[in-house]
Amino acid sequence: MPQITRELALKIAKKLHAEIVERGGAHDIALVRHEGKLIAQFGIRRGSNKEAGHDHVPEQIFLRARQARLLGQCPLSREEWVKIVAEKGMI
Repeated sequence: MPQITRELALKIAKKLHAEIVERGGAHDIALVRHEGKLIAQFGIRRGSNKEAGHDHVPEQIFLRARQARLLGQCPLSREEWVKIVAEKGMI
């Protein structure tokens, strides 16, 4: 099963309309808000290895790995993600 790469993590952040905050460490932080409230955040590695795994992302956006990949690859929309997260009681 393919892992979530930096490129896919960035696509997920864009799809979720995340605000990317650059911090002084090895990761940028993607902040995901819904109706003005912070509901999720995840780190995106800045390193030169673009294939480095971001296996922490699915858990931090309340999805299974397959769902997170679908979110980044387009079949799953932001609205569908919000519905999944709401059903889990995270919103």
